[in-house]
Amino acid sequence: MIEKTGIRLIAIELLATPLFLKFKFLIIFLVVAIAFTAMFFRDPERKIHEGVISPADGKIDYLEGNRLEIFMRLFDCHINRAPVDGIVRKIVFKKGSRPPAFIRSEKAMRNEIYIESEDGIFKVTQVAGIFARRIVCYVKEGDFVRKGQKIGMIRFGSRVILEIPKGYRFVKDVGETVKAGETIAVKV
Repeated sequence: MIEKTGIRLIAIELLATPLFLKFKFLIIFLVVAIAFTAMFFRDPERKIHEGVISPADGKIDYLEGNRLEIFMRLFDCHINRAPVDGIVRKIVFKKGSRPPAFIRSEKAMRNEIYIESEDGIFKVTQVAGIFARRIVCYVKEGDFVRKGQKIGMIRFGSRVILEIPKGYRFVKDVGETVKAGETIAVKV
């Protein structure tokens, strides 16, 4: 499957096809653009595991205490998922700069989603990088979300941060690759 905004972009690219036919050497560019768009906006089905699940695909590049950061690489799926069942209590969008996603920065543009479960607040932060043009949030305050439910997407970037409440511990470590839906933390 392809995420709905990706379908719109592919449609625009296809509508531009007649323009590219006049310049045959640009057809290769169009084919590559359509393939990249389809790959980037893919929306694969996921098996949802036990415990707290990873909200994103990527590589863990920071872990300290109750905070874990996932760097979403170019070829990772960029759709974000709820790590637990709960109620979205607060969403805070913060304008900011767009440093490269591999650089951790508290000044980067971000969207913080606070999900209250029976065990406390889980905070998922979507962070935009230099190439990210938009953070998309699919949920709103007051929504009940199921673990594994799609809660947003970062278009063309970049990093997702998960903060867990006391009483949980991460079972993955820095350097490990994760997929959204995999167990990333468990109750202690």
